[in-house]
Amino acid sequence: MAAKSAAGLLTSVDSMFTTQEERDNAQRSYVIDLPAAEISDFPDHPFKVRMDESMMELADSVKQHGILAPSLVRPMPDGSYQMVSGHRRKRAAELAELPTVPCIVRELTDDEAIIIMVDSNLQREQVLPSEKAFAYKMKLDAMKRQAGRPSKENGVPVGHHSLVGKSREILATNSPDSNTQIQRYIRLTNLTPELLDMVDNSVLKESDKLQMALRPAVELSYLSKDEQNALLEVMESEDCTPSHAQAIKIRDFSEKGKLNPAVIQSILQEEKPNQVEQFKMPRSRIDKFFPAGTPAQKIEDTIVKALEMYRKRERARER
Repeated sequence: MAAKSAAGLLTSVDSMFTTQEERDNAQRSYVIDLPAAEISDFPDHPFKVRMDESMMELADSVKQHGILAPSLVRPMPDGSYQMVSGHRRKRAAELAELPTVPCIVRELTDDEAIIIMVDSNLQREQVLPSEKAFAYKMKLDAMKRQAGRPSKENGVPVGHHSLVGKSREILATNSPDSNTQIQRYIRLTNLTPELLDMVDNSVLKESDKLQMALRPAVELSYLSKDEQNALLEVMESEDCTPSHAQAIKIRDFSEKGKLNPAVIQSILQEEKPNQVEQFKMPRSRIDKFFPAGTPAQKIEDTIVKALEMYRKRERARER
């Protein structure tokens, strides 16, 4: 009874010092125009606001037509606002020199804000691997906290690992990637920034920077930071990145405690399957010589055999 009385007293005291409008706003969303300077960025925001061609196009559109879709912000205790969804729109408004940004204000907990922030940004046309990596990790951690799971410091309860797996399954159902792919992306958060930039460049395709595919990057994420830095030096000196098979070898040597710069260099100097020079010919040029449905391997074997016979005949003529 005492608890109920205290709760009722707090409610009545709160009513004395707040207006009905303030109490209503605390329970629902509303739209207002805010100066960009009053909106802080989301802490550790994983999605980059790049000053690229797409941003310039957005800024031009905002300058001509204004911001058509409001950003989502949440009120902070100090009276300011924090951006949840709409960092690119805010930056475009600044570039277009608009005085304010239309915003939906909504009361959100930290974890609610994280989940909305991640979900809204994953729908963008281009999302870099590093952005997915940290976004998925942030959302998965938020989902665990919402489910009331203890932190590592508080111990691991029976069945904890199955619950973590369940969270990833739920995360995958509402994401563009599978459970397995999400696990791979989250592993990337263990890479050094330099190696992670190479994975991003597999999407950006900047010609003056090295590119690294996702699968080998996942293998390399198990290396220590010192080993990753040593690997970076060798990659830069050799001007190459490891294939998936090479990355598996590098990780294996690391787990055995035998990885060093010399071993890394030896592995990277191995010829990759995709580096073997290949000769290609349009299928249409040879279709008439083979029945429909002939397997590619049989066609290749037949052509090689025919060339061997041709070479023997030419050598016989030379004699």
